[in-house]
Amino acid sequence: MRRLAARARARTRGYIRVAMITPSLVFLPGAGGRAAFWAPVAERLADLGPPRCLDYPGFGGCPPDPAIRSTGDLFGWVLAQLPPGRSHVIAQSMGGALAVRLALEHPERVERLVLVATSGGVDLRGTGAADWRPDYLASLPGVPRWFVDDRSDHTARLSELAAPTLLLWSDADPVSPLAVGRLLEARIPGAALRIFPGGTHAFAQERPDEVAAAIRAHLAGAPTPPLSDAGG
Repeated sequence: MRRLAARARARTRGYIRVAMITPSLVFLPGAGGRAAFWAPVAERLADLGPPRCLDYPGFGGCPPDPAIRSTGDLFGWVLAQLPPGRSHVIAQSMGGALAVRLALEHPERVERLVLVATSGGVDLRGTGAADWRPDYLASLPGVPRWFVDDRSDHTARLSELAAPTLLLWSDADPVSPLAVGRLLEARIPGAALRIFPGGTHAFAQERPDEVAAAIRAHLAGAPTPPLSDAGG
């Protein structure tokens, strides 16, 4: 009887340890700054743990935070929103600049990284990327100017990224063309690139089943499917 009780306690402790070390899922949106962008994908991954989709203060109709006056301030705010322990960080477009910086400066907080159509924090010269800023300012005139003017560049440090990284890209996105994904694939150690043929810059929101499946496989440590099988 005592042995059975001891085994039960050991199993319980094991379950508690597993629960405590399971990484959280944190979703960072792009320049739109709204958590709603990631909602369709997050819903499909909710069985892996409660997802945390962030709204950036001062973006997309969210109330501004007077303490956030620069990209560095926004980065500090994002860092403060992370759950305790390690997280899988999944970021789209300009949110990728924040995710890469998190993985570089706080590698102990990032378990795995997913970058989707990332166009921020990278030297885009020679990639054919279109300048998104004029249209962005025209459609969202209240966006913080410091965000639009930011020129953060982590290109030289991409080789330092230690978190296993999945790159999800479209081959028809003028804002973050496939050449950017190829650049990141070449610079980030062990990065895997998966291509979604014909997708727009917002393909992660438009094709949540495919995107969620790719992310799920990456978080499980499964090999990335061949590029020819992507999209579908």
